[in-house]
Amino acid sequence: MRVQSLVILVLLVVGCSLPVILQAQKKEMKQAEKHFNSFEYALALEAYKKILESTEPNAYMLERIADSYRLMNNSKDAEFWYAQAAGLPDASPASLYHYAEATKRNGDYTKAKELFQQYASRVPEKAEQARLLAASCDSAMLWMRQPKSYKVAAETGLNSTGVDFSPITMPGGAMLFASDRLEAPDNAKNNAKKKERFNWTGNGYVQLYLAPATSDSTWGKPAPLSKEINTSYHNGPASFLEQEGILFFTRTNSMKRGRSKKNTDPTSWVGSANESSDYINRLEIYTAKRNNDTWAQVQPFKYNKPQEYSVGHPAVTPDGKLLYFVSDMPGGLGETDIYYSERQGDGNWGKPVNAGPVINTSGRESFPSIGADGKLYFSSDGHIGMGGLDIFVAEGERAQWATVKNLKYPLNSSRDDLGMIIDSTGTKGWLASGRESANGFDNIYNFEEVPVECQLVGETIELVAMQGTHLKKKVKVGNVLLQLFEENDGTMKETHTDSLGAFGYKVQAGMQYTIRGSKKGYLTQTILFTPDCRFNIDSLLVEMVLYRDTPDVPIVLENIFYDLDKHDIRPDAALELDKLVMVLKENPTIRIELSSHTDSRQTRKYNQDLSDRRAKAAVEYIISKGIDRKRLVAKGYGETRLRNKCGDKVECSEEEHQVNRRTEFKIISK
Repeated sequence: MRVQSLVILVLLVVGCSLPVILQAQKKEMKQAEKHFNSFEYALALEAYKKILESTEPNAYMLERIADSYRLMNNSKDAEFWYAQAAGLPDASPASLYHYAEATKRNGDYTKAKELFQQYASRVPEKAEQARLLAASCDSAMLWMRQPKSYKVAAETGLNSTGVDFSPITMPGGAMLFASDRLEAPDNAKNNAKKKERFNWTGNGYVQLYLAPATSDSTWGKPAPLSKEINTSYHNGPASFLEQEGILFFTRTNSMKRGRSKKNTDPTSWVGSANESSDYINRLEIYTAKRNNDTWAQVQPFKYNKPQEYSVGHPAVTPDGKLLYFVSDMPGGLGETDIYYSERQGDGNWGKPVNAGPVINTSGRESFPSIGADGKLYFSSDGHIGMGGLDIFVAEGERAQWATVKNLKYPLNSSRDDLGMIIDSTGTKGWLASGRESANGFDNIYNFEEVPVECQLVGETIELVAMQGTHLKKKVKVGNVLLQLFEENDGTMKETHTDSLGAFGYKVQAGMQYTIRGSKKGYLTQTILFTPDCRFNIDSLLVEMVLYRDTPDVPIVLENIFYDLDKHDIRPDAALELDKLVMVLKENPTIRIELSSHTDSRQTRKYNQDLSDRRAKAAVEYIISKGIDRKRLVAKGYGETRLRNKCGDKVECSEEEHQVNRRTEFKIISK
């Protein structure tokens, strides 16, 4: 009886406390939802995870946590939580799509492709979009297997533990960039609220920082710009018109929500459809005049309209005539488009014009910049890319553009890549990327194109005539001494071919090389070449043809052709004669007879005269390349030295006649 009473007591306690627990959980959930709908994702995460400690997970809760990480640009944790939600039967189709996107951003393209295909099956009306995204995974894997030849390295002197992005160079080599770092600057008095946290990300508010140059590639400690530029909310990115000393920069303001359903993250321009918050972020463009180390005359851009839409990410052309920027104003092609405004004669800016469908897509175009090479660089998640925002380049201006090109790996990665500046050669500069960040925070990187290194694979051979035909067979020549000269820096590498004549070298694209081969019993031979390697996996195949140094033995020169009844040296024949010039230069003690031969068609006198003229023309060409006339003898043999039976009145095929039409050289005995 006492045991029964105890059980009843326990049940009563549990029964009485359960409503209290449920009420507390309901209150905690309401607070978590409030944080989420107010775009305070860092705080929402803490609240949702606390609830999970005392309740069983459900798809909605897991998706909310995953969404928070996604909107904070943390694809690694977003993928983990979307994967948890995907295992539950009531997971939404949207979470499967975001799961695929997060997996792609994390560089697992094989898995992402499978998830996009699953999404296509589950949501047929989105099948075409999913198919394109699955195909983009194949493109990304191909680009990573065949990387462009760039060296990319983090700018540790500029980066912080927060987000650092959109660098631009300033006069004197200083670097201006945007950052949401929480570290207190040396001149914190100019920015008293800098250490406050932005609850969307948990970092600070975005501010513009200037790092003075200490050399061509290093900078001093970054310091925030003065309060004239940096307000207590978000400021940046920027563009600088050097010839007028004017800074164009983005400023974010929190506006009372009107009819719009989108909110804007100033670091990545992520849209959200939450409607519970009374306020919304809006981007605007401002200008400021630089006076030595101070800023003045801060003015809003004429076409700011924060009550209705955002305008930001300015990029002014060096001549100050065009201003490109990004906006989600009505009438665009996608979530955000690139627009331009043209400066009028009175100095005012003209009405914004959409840059057009070559640039803009149904997705997000953002972070435009004008390279010193005159091209437009911008980021997009609407064009086919590697994940997140990719950087693209286009040639043209205003709304007239050539085909947009993805800069591919390694300038792009599976994470967001944005805010590129590039020098006039188009080979080096800076960009921002989240590629090495576990939490998705962007850092600033420098990049420089480097020569592609690939493998030269070659063999040394001798061409031996096959009796009675114009054909020759290759005979491998082993143990040849080889010297590889790099013309750009004068270095030399020496080796021997193996017993089968094979050899190999590591070479770099764009460099000029000379390979010299020598062996007793053969003339020294030289090959000049400039590798056109596209990828590190490329192999270049080279054959070095060696000639015997035996006197009075004719050697046929390949591919010496003349127009009918002509003796002029054609461009294709000149290429072959250039090879003979190299042989003569590498073997300066030899003298040669260069002879021309015809077939038996036409009269003997005609053929003799034609061959004389052709031999002399070839010799004169060789002399024009710097070979002493005394080393050359021109000889026309006409049809007197036929190599087969095809003499006068003998019926032969064209191939048989071709055997007799040839140009030869032989070393003259001393």
